[in-house]
Amino acid sequence: MTNILIPTDFSANALHALRYANFLFKNEECTFYILNAFQTGASNLESLRNKQRNTRLFRITKEAAERDLKEVLKTIQSEDNNVQHTYKTIAIADSLLNAIGKSAIELNISCIFMGTQGASGLKGVFMGSNTVTIIKKIDFCPIIAVPSEYNFEIPKTILFTTGFEHVYDKYELKPMLLLAKLYDSKIQVLHLVDKTKIIEHKETAKKVIAKRLTNVAYEIIEIKKKESISSEIATLVKQNKEIGMVAIIDYWHSFMEKLTHEPVVKNIAFKTKVPLLVMHLPE
Repeated sequence: MTNILIPTDFSANALHALRYANFLFKNEECTFYILNAFQTGASNLESLRNKQRNTRLFRITKEAAERDLKEVLKTIQSEDNNVQHTYKTIAIADSLLNAIGKSAIELNISCIFMGTQGASGLKGVFMGSNTVTIIKKIDFCPIIAVPSEYNFEIPKTILFTTGFEHVYDKYELKPMLLLAKLYDSKIQVLHLVDKTKIIEHKETAKKVIAKRLTNVAYEIIEIKKKESISSEIATLVKQNKEIGMVAIIDYWHSFMEKLTHEPVVKNIAFKTKVPLLVMHLPE
């Protein structure tokens, strides 16, 4: 049984992410947890939150969240008659970050799907500030960010971008390997080279990753970095129509650290047009 968590703010983007999760795991036995986090006050103090729960505003807000969750449930169940799929809804009075973190642990979540669009609402924008925050803070569960205008396709190729800063163990690559095996997807390992000097530990990491991917189709490509990392990825995705997902591993001073600190991403402009799988290294 695979447990999937989909946070929702009842937007079209969130419903799109739910539909994509349903599509991606259409051949798997899954429970989909649809989560809405709501707050009636700004404080994170537990004592104040408990007081808020006794107010009329809290009851009204909770009822509205539960009512809207029922509508989402009704919509997705009308579209999906897969007997392997079970849907459950959760309304939590907490911040989005806390609600996702607690639910991921308590429900043994395998993956989190998030609908994404920049706060600016600009067409083609991929990652918004909420998504970046969740990716950075929820560092114990794989996250798939789904662009709002993405048309669902089987990922024939998963683009795994790495700087070879780390020698990966197989279990660290497990979320990507599981998805690749679901659809016999090819893993294309992209190394953006920004230095001419050969660094020994990177050469070791490159050799090791070849061993980790022996059970799936893969290739390693190296490209001299000319633009920002996000621009290089977007260009490659545009050129290769078989790339249906970009995958990265996030850890301190890693590729993801560099990526989320690029001005282009800070300004909510990571413009890949396919889903992004973020994996994390265990502490």
